Amino acid sequence: MNSIELQQNWEDDGLHEECGVFGMYDLDGNDVASSIYYGLFALQHRGQESCGISVSDTFGPRKVDLLKGMGLVNEVFNSENLSKLHGNIGVGHVRYSTAGESIPSNAQPLVINYVKGTLMLAHNGNLINANELRDELAYTGAIFQTTIDSEVIAYLVARERINAKTAQEAVTNAMKKLKGAYALVISSPRKLIGARDPFGFKPLCIGKRDNAYILASETCALDTIGAEFVRDVLPGEVVTIDKDGIKSDTSMCLPKAKEARCVFEYIYFARPDSNFDGVSVYHSRIMAGRFLAMDSPVEADVVVGVPESGNAAAMGYAMESGIPYGTAFVKNSYVGRTFIKPQQKSRESSVRIKLNVLKEAVCGKRVIMIDDSIVRGTTSDRIVQMLKDAGATEVHVRISSPPFLYECYFGTDIPSRDQLIAHNRTIEEINEIIGADSLGYLRVERLKEIAGGLGICTGCFDEKYPMEPPKEDIRGEYIK
Repeated sequence: MNSIELQQNWEDDGLHEECGVFGMYDLDGNDVASSIYYGLFALQHRGQESCGISVSDTFGPRKVDLLKGMGLVNEVFNSENLSKLHGNIGVGHVRYSTAGESIPSNAQPLVINYVKGTLMLAHNGNLINANELRDELAYTGAIFQTTIDSEVIAYLVARERINAKTAQEAVTNAMKKLKGAYALVISSPRKLIGARDPFGFKPLCIGKRDNAYILASETCALDTIGAEFVRDVLPGEVVTIDKDGIKSDTSMCLPKAKEARCVFEYIYFARPDSNFDGVSVYHSRIMAGRFLAMDSPVEADVVVGVPESGNAAAMGYAMESGIPYGTAFVKNSYVGRTFIKPQQKSRESSVRIKLNVLKEAVCGKRVIMIDDSIVRGTTSDRIVQMLKDAGATEVHVRISSPPFLYECYFGTDIPSRDQLIAHNRTIEEINEIIGADSLGYLRVERLKEIAGGLGICTGCFDEKYPMEPPKEDIRGEYIK
């Protein structure tokens, strides 16, 4: 494999979340754009392809200021263009695409002008019936400007609003037609609305700072702007924030036994300083490491994590096993989504550009290496070899999730099963491919325990999806 291919595989082999959403309504009339900016900065790990902010003034005429573009939050926004975004209610978004092209027109938030006014919308998740809904809307006159399922949601809400008494009623009615995963932040002229799909795949929480309310994908975004956590939006709940406070509609909520959160929020996606439905992400990763030590013990001299999400699980493994925890990898924090890739005949390894080994930490030692997942397996063998090149006498790999065997249709960018290293291979065969001395995965039975007993989706591990999956692979671009 040449270096350019290796770089591509290094980027592709990790899991990717689809998006992060953030909304804010300052009832005193203060501008919210800068706070949304910092909130998105805290959610940058959820999407690095594009971002955007839209704001409006609830005290004046309904004029929307919108700025969005390709790139990271600090690449798209600066003090000058932020100062031009005036309004006390607004919506922000960071995006990684699992459906729809990575192009400027697909960046969010979406702003729709229709007969009842203006709608601003940001969406995290993936619909499994977007194609049929898109066709239905197109045949009744809808003209689509993007290739993303979020525009389908926006049109549905706008269409329902024509006959509904309120915007929140329109959102609830639209939800009755949606199938899949979604956390929504929507602004109507004088209301901020948040909604989660009935299974609760994606996180959404409510915060408050002074006389302003916030909706965000993760609690860490509330901390960043100095807001206090109020509560999580319930799976299936629609919350409406206006001058009178918070109103709730739970008519779409399912029995607790049917809830199916994406367990990878706990394992990988969410920042460790976030809480998801009352469960600490950091604690979940510590528990995953402890369970690995219980179920896949091995004699060794040091336990190390692959940054960043492998670190807490490695600490848990060390706590449970009594084997010392160490730092074996130095991650280059300044390598972003892209950099000048090594030429085909160059000696530089793209993995080594992003990650390097501390020889003193592993030389002459038996090493347990904890990582959050193996997807295609295109980098695990490189990382194992790097440890051995640095003098590790043995490398035992432990993974804080079960093997990926099936596709995800709900917003996690897991490739088709024929690209998954674990599909149709035994653990021994995978171990041989990555060149480790042993390999162990987290047991599927442990997943509910690390999620605090809450209902979770395990479809990518055991094909037990919480709803009937599509007959064909709908992941990708909604283009005909």
